[in-house]
Amino acid sequence: MHIGIAGIGRMGAAIAMRLLSFGHEITVWNRAIEKTQPLATAGAHVAATPALLATKSELIITSLTNAAAIDTVYNGKHGLLAGSTGGKLFVEMSTVGPDTERVLASKITARGASFIDCPVGGTVGPAKDGKLFAFVGGESADVARARPVLDQLCRRVEHVGPVGAGATLKLAINLPLMVYWQALGESLLLCAPLDLDPARLMDILGDTSGAPNVLKVRGGAIIAALKGQGTGPVTFDIDSIRKDLKTMIEEAQSLGGSLPVAERALECFDRASREGLGDHDAVALPVRWAHHVKSRKPGAV
Repeated sequence: MHIGIAGIGRMGAAIAMRLLSFGHEITVWNRAIEKTQPLATAGAHVAATPALLATKSELIITSLTNAAAIDTVYNGKHGLLAGSTGGKLFVEMSTVGPDTERVLASKITARGASFIDCPVGGTVGPAKDGKLFAFVGGESADVARARPVLDQLCRRVEHVGPVGAGATLKLAINLPLMVYWQALGESLLLCAPLDLDPARLMDILGDTSGAPNVLKVRGGAIIAALKGQGTGPVTFDIDSIRKDLKTMIEEAQSLGGSLPVAERALECFDRASREGLGDHDAVALPVRWAHHVKSRKPGAV
């Protein structure tokens, strides 16, 4: 299949490399063209504009930063919808609110193309290994059409409703994880006076009823960071978490509800970003919180 991928960040690049390994003809586009060079070396074509990418491709995947980026890449003068779109299938994988996906779907179907929203759970490692978790919203026929490609990228694909449903579920599954990064930092702060070896401490925390799967996946990175060895390659940065938390809070407000725990967690992430950690991996937040107590005298605020 000829697949186009717009948005070659960490996830987009990993997805493109995975699909290249299956023999698909891949065309990529990214605003910063230098990010496409490793894929070009691996055999991908590089489109000069999103419009040209859409024209050349049967199936178009987008993995973009936020709603504003989606608007620019799809609706700009040389955007995807300025290309030849009739009969094409768009698979939108960004983490945004469901209304963004529904508005986009109406524009795409008006152009004679099909659309599903398909945000995924997982980071760069799972993307490279085909172990993402897809949350899909759209018509059953469109989901079935995308399924062969999704099965090559994902360990599990869940069609959860009409367009926008995938976006809703992605926000819901991300919320406990976002809050947990802050909760872990607070837990580590309480443990600071014990002066336990980081590996031993993480083993203890990971063997309790409060331990999420992320401790298994990122435990090694957390241990290394606690030892002052750095957080390793960035897989999901603090500013991206802030963006997702804001989207969750806004979506809850649109439903007439509130997310007080998420709101408080966002304040903590905002503070970390102001202190220069915005582009650091999520692991940096709990480690920063744990180390914070060591720099203060007992009873200090």
